[in-house]
Amino acid sequence: MAKIIVVTSGKGGVGKTTTTAALGAALAQAGQNVCVVDFDVGLRNLDLIMGAERRVVYDLINVVQGDAKLPQALIRDKRLDTLSLLPASQTRDKDALTDEGVARVIGELREKFDWVICDSPAGIERGATLAMRHADIAVVVTNPEVSSVRDSDRIIGLLDSKTERAEKGERLEKHLILTRYDPSRAERGEMLKIDDVLEILSIPLLAVIPESEEVLKASNLGSPVTLNAPQSAPARAYTDAVRRLKGETVEMIVPSEKRSILGKLFPRRAA
Repeated sequence: MAKIIVVTSGKGGVGKTTTTAALGAALAQAGQNVCVVDFDVGLRNLDLIMGAERRVVYDLINVVQGDAKLPQALIRDKRLDTLSLLPASQTRDKDALTDEGVARVIGELREKFDWVICDSPAGIERGATLAMRHADIAVVVTNPEVSSVRDSDRIIGLLDSKTERAEKGERLEKHLILTRYDPSRAERGEMLKIDDVLEILSIPLLAVIPESEEVLKASNLGSPVTLNAPQSAPARAYTDAVRRLKGETVEMIVPSEKRSILGKLFPRRAA
């Protein structure tokens, strides 16, 4: 039975899709059977970042509405046998998603894979709440900017109230990935410091992804950064994040600061 992860944020453009692709590829590289699902109906990008845009025939909406079977819509990655993509529709809107249809598709995916990673649209609208509804784990992605962090705080409220686990009174595991972090700019006061973000959001830190050209380069090539540049700092940070999701204890390193912040950051855990 798969663990269902939702990758979510309050604000668009913070790196959710990049994060979904990078985590999915890193899990598949570790031998796990993984499906990444694009819930951003109408604005699909995950197939582009996965390099599969020309292979889309059926999509999530087709499966939700019963126009195609799940195996017909799944696209297996050319590079990793254990990585599959369920793309979003580019021509429909989020209203085409139904509660019952999404529940059925997630149930089928749960049976087939070890991990299902749902790339949520930003914000609090229907598409986002459906993407998070069946999650076991939430990965909240934010930039070190006040507006991004404030919007993420609102998403954390939704995760604690709108998910299936919340309705049952169960705990939803929540983690934070801080993207586009530049320690020198943070030191100059041009962006929030890690401690400031953690103090506001009060969820465990899963990874700090440094600002890097490698992320954009990989996206433009249609390849998750963990595949395209596995030795780059962002790829190593995502790979460490996957090891933490699997339950390993991995030292938290902010590249370029070159110092351990494990002891400093993890005492703030408060999911």
